[in-house]
Amino acid sequence: MERLGKTPDPKKMPLRREDFPYEVQTAFFIHDVLPDIWDGAGGNYFGKNWSALGTILDVYEVENSKDVILFLRYIDSLTISKKNDELQKDRKREERKQHGGAIIKPPKLK
Repeated sequence: MERLGKTPDPKKMPLRREDFPYEVQTAFFIHDVLPDIWDGAGGNYFGKNWSALGTILDVYEVENSKDVILFLRYIDSLTISKKNDELQKDRKREERKQHGGAIIKPPKLK
């Protein structure tokens, strides 16, 4: 914005983790700590492995765990959708490359 000679508009700036309440920041942190689950055969992203959640909540002495878990579920759900959408776009891009840019549709069954 500085190079363009414009003043940044706070309403148009993307949110940072620091902009969220403490419980949401905690949920982001825990989401980063939990291991990912991937489908080895299909390459799809299944989300986070929640088996260590109780231990992590205890170790970091999370007080309002119900709210943190709620936000964590939202973050995980959005991350699953975003990663799988990106993977789908990458697959389609690769298909186009392999077929010279042409999209090959399967024949219609009668």
